[in-house]
Amino acid sequence: MRERIGLRLREKRHESEKVFEGNLINVRLDTVILPNGEKARRETVEHPGAAAVVPVSKEGNIILVRQYRNPIDEIILEIPAGKLEPGEDPQDCAMRELQEETGYKSDSLKHLATFYTTPGFSNEILYLYAALDLKRASKNLDPEEFIEVVGLPLSELRDMVQRKEIVDAKTLIGIMMLGGIVGDQRW
Repeated sequence: MRERIGLRLREKRHESEKVFEGNLINVRLDTVILPNGEKARRETVEHPGAAAVVPVSKEGNIILVRQYRNPIDEIILEIPAGKLEPGEDPQDCAMRELQEETGYKSDSLKHLATFYTTPGFSNEILYLYAALDLKRASKNLDPEEFIEVVGLPLSELRDMVQRKEIVDAKTLIGIMMLGGIVGDQRW
């Protein structure tokens, strides 16, 4: 049955043109054939994928980064994350980003989820991990990154989510998933 439903919904890419090539993303303009035989245009942001990590300190605080995000013109709190380098294992990327952005490292990563961030217009896939048993390490920010490291208890983050102060999707997902893992059923 699933295959029959898929056939009724699937679009077929007819033509494809790369209209932008950048350092982080590419943009593709596709002409597709719809299930009813009509043609339509689709804009797709191509992304190499990313990994994110919810770091938990020995004291039980979640380590986040506060940074300015140009596309939304806001300073927001996020879990550490970064794009995958070509051929890079997502877990290695998560470990690298954890240390680069926060100055912590961990020998213990737990895979929480893998999901598409915005499948309506992008192929970006994100691998989400939790990091336990954090150890201090050297911070190594990229030259263009300006980040403040913040540690907050899960209970405070839950309240911030309820007050709509956490607006980053991967961070919301990570906080809620971690809450379920540690037995916080108040979501």
